[in-house]
Amino acid sequence: MVSWGALASFAGLALLIVLVPGPSVLFTIGRALTAGRRTALLNVIGNAVGVYLQVVAVACGVGAVVMASATVFTAIKLVGAGYLVYLGIQAFRHRTQLHDAMRLGPDGRDGNAVAALRDGFIVGLANPKTIVFFAALLPQFVDPARGGVPQQMLILGLCIPVFGLVFDSLWALAAGSARTWFAQSPRRLAAVGGTGGLVMIGLGASLALTGRKD
Repeated sequence: MVSWGALASFAGLALLIVLVPGPSVLFTIGRALTAGRRTALLNVIGNAVGVYLQVVAVACGVGAVVMASATVFTAIKLVGAGYLVYLGIQAFRHRTQLHDAMRLGPDGRDGNAVAALRDGFIVGLANPKTIVFFAALLPQFVDPARGGVPQQMLILGLCIPVFGLVFDSLWALAAGSARTWFAQSPRRLAAVGGTGGLVMIGLGASLALTGRKD
């Protein structure tokens, strides 16, 4: 069983990582602006599940493969980057339709919840930086003498997705509220929708261009 000291130390580190705005925050804001608060919150849930699946993969040894193989790292990175760019292009293309979508109900409640969860899940799962982070740091907080090394990793690894659920949801709510104000004008809403799409495209391009030292 993981020690309380190790859990507190890793939780503090995880909190710092989550509080610094990164890809998940930008993705959440972009989705809140383009698709609405409800969709963004579902994206946050899907993202957290995807991130925790990375923890499971690290606990099962997959993280070591990603760290050792530049090819695997690059493949995962390009999948995640490509999907972000795809979502951004779709948001930019349909930016003029946002005002009509807002009339269908608060935050577009007729949207596909499964698709929103799927989008967040793919983005969370396909972020190679987090799996490298888990693979590099989780073993340092594990005490083999306490037994159940994979179980300790699974417990420690809960910190980032749990913190992500809380703080990314706050970002989604804030951006969703701003979107409501923009919805008062079709032109303003189209502008913010296009901006949200460009943010996701830029995020995907940045992820694709970011490499490893090896």
